[in-house]
This record gives sequence, C-alpha cells and structure tokens, in this order.
Amino acid sequence: MKLAPHMIQSMEILQLPILALQERIEQELNSNPVLELEDTENPDEAATPSELAPDDNLGEKTLIVDTDNNKAGDFERLESIEDDFKDFLDQSGPYRTRPDDEEKDPKLEAIKNAAAPPQSLHDYLTEQWLLVDAEEPVKKAGSAIIDYIDERGYLSVPLEQLAGKDQKEFTAEHLKEALRLVQQLDPPGVGARDLRECLLLQLTQRGDEGPQAGSTASGVPDMSFEYRLIADHMDALLENRLPDIAKKMDCSIERLNQAIRRLSKLDISPGLQIGRNDSIPITPDVLVESRDGSGDFSVRLADRGLPSLRLNPFYTRMADDHQTSENTRKFLQNNIRSAHWIIEAIEQRKHTLLKVAQTIVRHQRDFFEQGPLYLRPLPMATVAQEVGVHLATVSRAVSGKYLQCEWGILPLRKFFSGGMEDTGGEAHSWEAIRAKLQQIIDEEDKTHPLNDDQIKKKLAEAGIPNLARRTVAKYRKLMNIPTAKFRRKY
Repeated sequence: MKLAPHMIQSMEILQLPILALQERIEQELNSNPVLELEDTENPDEAATPSELAPDDNLGEKTLIVDTDNNKAGDFERLESIEDDFKDFLDQSGPYRTRPDDEEKDPKLEAIKNAAAPPQSLHDYLTEQWLLVDAEEPVKKAGSAIIDYIDERGYLSVPLEQLAGKDQKEFTAEHLKEALRLVQQLDPPGVGARDLRECLLLQLTQRGDEGPQAGSTASGVPDMSFEYRLIADHMDALLENRLPDIAKKMDCSIERLNQAIRRLSKLDISPGLQIGRNDSIPITPDVLVESRDGSGDFSVRLADRGLPSLRLNPFYTRMADDHQTSENTRKFLQNNIRSAHWIIEAIEQRKHTLLKVAQTIVRHQRDFFEQGPLYLRPLPMATVAQEVGVHLATVSRAVSGKYLQCEWGILPLRKFFSGGMEDTGGEAHSWEAIRAKLQQIIDEEDKTHPLNDDQIKKKLAEAGIPNLARRTVAKYRKLMNIPTAKFRRKY
C-alpha cells in the first residue's frame, strides 16, 4: 500500500510535540515563499492619515512667502526648528551610511546561531592540569590518567594497567604521584577509583575532615567521625548494619544518623557536575482545568504559541494569472499545494489531539478528581473507537506529549494501562496499584519496615487481592524502593 505525500506529512505532524511543531512551522515558513504568518491586526482599526497628522503646535506649517513685515514671521518659524527638534537630533546620533546588503552564507548563519557546545569533563580537567607544577614525567602520567576518567569522574582502569602499556615516559611511582595531584582538582572527588575513595576525597577537601586535620596528645591522627565511618565501616554502612557500627565506634545510633545525613550531601558522581546537560524542558500539549469546583473539567490545547498560517494572496493571484510564465506558475502551484497540506495537517492534529484528550478525561474522571490512586485501566483501542480513528492514530497522537492538570504534568501514555479487578469488581490500573504500594511504603513504621509478603497483605486489605509476592517485588524494584533491610531506620 502506498501513502500519499500529504498523508505521510499529516502523520508526522500529528506525532510532533508542541515544541517540535513550532520548529517545523519555522522550517516551512523559511522554505515556502507562499506560506506566511497571518496578520492578526484588523486593517479597519488602522489609523487614518488624518489621525497620523502631526500636531499644529510642532510648528510645521506651510511657508507663505510675502512681502508683509519683511517676512519676519516666516524666518522666526525657521529659526525655531532647531529648538523644536534639538532633543531628537541629540538622541539620533551621527549619521552613518548603511552598508551594502550582501548575500548571507546560510552555513555561517547556522554556525552563529548554534549554541556553543558545553565543556567536557576531560577538557575541564586538562585545563586545570596544565597549571599544575610537577615534573615532566608526572605531567605526562597525569594526562594519561585524565584520559581514562569516565563521565562520572571515576578512574576507569587500574594504575597498574596504565603502567603496563609499554609506557617509557613515566613509571608506576610517577602515576601514583600524578593520581594524588589529579584527585586535588575540581570538582572534589574526581579521579577516585571507587565510591569509598570518592567520599573520602570530598571529606578531605573540605579542610577539616582528613586524617591530617589534627593530632591528639598521644600523636595519633585526629580523624573526623564521618571520615572514620567511611574509611573503616563502608561495607557495613552500605548494608545498613548501624548497631554493629555503633558498637565498634563506641557511639550512639543518633550520632551515626547525624553523620549519615551529613554524608548524604556529598556527590557520588562528581563528574556529572561538568559537561553537557541533556535535560529537555517539558511543555504540556493539553491543559485540563476544573471549572470552579463544579465537577466539570475544561480540556484545551496549549497551542497559543503556535502561529496562524495563511497563503500569500499576491502569490496565489500570480499562480492563477495566465500571463505568468509556465515555470513560475508551476513553482507557485507546488508551493501552494504544500502550504495547503501543512495547514490542513496542523488543523487535523489539533482536532485529533483534543478529541483524544477529552475522551481520556471522560474515562479517567476519578483520577482528575481524587488523584493517582483512582486511575482506571484504559485500553487505547477504546479511545480509538470512540474518537473514530485507527488505533495507530491514537498512538501517534499521544506519543511524546504531556498533559497538565492539578496532579502535575503527566505523559499522555500514562493514562493507557492494563489492570485488574478487586473483590468488589472495581478495576484498578497497574499505575494505581504502584501508587498504592508507594503509599503503603510511605506510611509504614520505618523502625519495622514491611517485607514483600506484608506489603502483599496490605494491598489485599486495600481491595487489591491475588497479587503474587514476586509481582510486589517487581514493582518495588521498578520504583527504586529498597528492601525492608535497607529501609529500616534505627
């Protein structure tokens, strides 16, 4: 089956989010001379020439030359011009000749308008390393180390491997000295070989947390509590064995909790502070608002930023004029056809997306009134049947698009999910079940957290029975919720 070009274009436009659609419209405006922005100004409201006439007080009057009074009145008006326009002449500045308009290079313009690429972590460390004062073999060893620091800021290969790569410019001792210097660069913690070393480097660079912070009367290094906690009990800390740590460090559980709260402010991936930021802003395509607490919801598209398009009337008349050359008419007709397609595709996108959103709101009314726990299963085929379009059309309509409501900005695909029925015959979507699971975890006693079997029983008491324990564990892992052992608070 072959698709017509305008059908392909219509499907592409339907699938575009609002920001991508704005960019596509800009491309069409630049490439199609027939397509232009619709002028929203009402020509009937334009000022008439009489309204634009200057005030009589400005001294702009017809110069009448006569012999009365030796034309003294006329010359007085001429002399007053300098006073009337002195402020304007002062603000306008000196006269400058306008440079000749030359044809602009599109590639050069694209380069000028392109955003500067962000600095990579490798370049950031290299610039700092150039300022480090060290011997030449150490400098070369440091450059080799920086080459193997990953984007998170960790050294990805052992030093022994770097020393064994037929390197004759530096030795293993040079590598150790270079690593010590590299680990002093910014950001703190960079160049670490594991999580333990990364945290220790950050504590050391704070100035008073390192083993050299001071000495006791006996000469033993006075290490900070957090430093000793990480240096000597990292494995036990990761396994949440706080009573064992408290016994070995001869301290209270509360003191450990204070140290953990302080350690939580450290960065376990310091390299991500530098480099590119791939965060993409989310702009909702659909807005759902409650109508003054009446229980009804208004659904509208967030398309106020989209420009209105129209065909240039001059070019359309030229395309219909038989006196226009054949090649010109053919060129204009092709562009007019393309402009019609893009305008129709945008209107079709608005119509389809609005219909789909209205159907979603109608089926998920409980969600918009009461929250995520009341999200219902909604097959995409149901929405396609009610809207009167193909299932693939609904899939394209919701692809990459977001809905803004009282509960936040949510992807439209969130409202399409399977589910199960409870003992009362009420349907619950998998999203609602996960929300209920999160609520149970949040409300549990952290000193005695619930295991997966207990969570399963809590869900059954909430009207969601017949869930297997492995299903509970699966959803818990998908939601990045640790096991009961690691959720326990002492």
